[in-house]
Amino acid sequence: MKEKTNAVFFDGESAIPKDIELILDFEKNVLVFETENNQHSWNLEAIDFQTKSKSMYIEYGNDPVQNIKINNSDFTERLQDFRKKKGNLSWYHKLMDMGIKAHILFTVFIFAVIGLGYFYAIPWVAEKAVIIIPEDYDSKLGTTFFEQNMLFSDVDAGKTKALNLFANELHLKNTKKLKFTVVDSPIVNAYALPDGNIVVFSGILKTMKNYDELVGLIGHEVAHVNHRHSMKMVCRNLSGYIFISAILGDANGIMATIGDNVNNLQSLSYSRNFEHEADVEGFGIVALNKINPKGMSNLFRRLQNEEVVTIPEFLSSHPVTTERIKDINELIKTKPFRFKDNLKLKKLFSVIKN
Repeated sequence: MKEKTNAVFFDGESAIPKDIELILDFEKNVLVFETENNQHSWNLEAIDFQTKSKSMYIEYGNDPVQNIKINNSDFTERLQDFRKKKGNLSWYHKLMDMGIKAHILFTVFIFAVIGLGYFYAIPWVAEKAVIIIPEDYDSKLGTTFFEQNMLFSDVDAGKTKALNLFANELHLKNTKKLKFTVVDSPIVNAYALPDGNIVVFSGILKTMKNYDELVGLIGHEVAHVNHRHSMKMVCRNLSGYIFISAILGDANGIMATIGDNVNNLQSLSYSRNFEHEADVEGFGIVALNKINPKGMSNLFRRLQNEEVVTIPEFLSSHPVTTERIKDINELIKTKPFRFKDNLKLKKLFSVIKN
């Protein structure tokens, strides 16, 4: 079976078009035509097809590239139907033939992929970009933030000294030198900086009833330092800016972006995964020091109960959920540990509290 139509042929060598009779051979899956002394046979699978307005343009070969223009809409429609049956349509033409509903669904799918990429993939890549940032930069960034913020803070020198003595009694598995500072403020919060500075507000100390709660808090904050959580969260929050730099391996570009946003360090809200990681390692630190790990659970439960009246700032940066408390209690039930009273820590805790 064959189909014929008139068409215009461009041989790719001269600028003069040639009128031809174009034959579609359904059995051989080819287009056939003659020019002067030559007969041409183009396999449909080797042809590029484009439709513009009511005309179809087909392209064949490389050197030279030859073209045919077909103005017969009936012929082009039958040609497209034949290509569809043979499975020769490109994905684009298949999409065009699927109708408006398919186009809408495809558009929704594309926007969904973009949305997922923006909210999940790009932040994930930005977070992983931390590995190309030298850890020395953590120290520079943390120290800069600490010095700037302590200028406007009421540091309690006596409690700061006692808290550092308290921490020195513990095995913290820290990867960096730690320094603890107590700020006299009703704010119920504590935060860790990437350089090893850990700031504790007197507001959260006043909520504590026992020294084991303070050990739990310190273990939790040290874990944030050990795993560079604050740097990772800054990168996530600035993922749109950092993404391209990470792809290009431009560590300087990433560091410049983070440096311009150093004031975000105190207001970071850690992810659920980071908090769980810090809880597990904090629990390990508590157990290592033979301190009752129920102190962690007691502190978090008390902070959560206080949320009914007013939301402690600690919960904004360290979201405490029922699930987290449940996880800590599960660790207490399943992980072996021994604890005993530590009179020295108890004495230092009373100094810190009063």
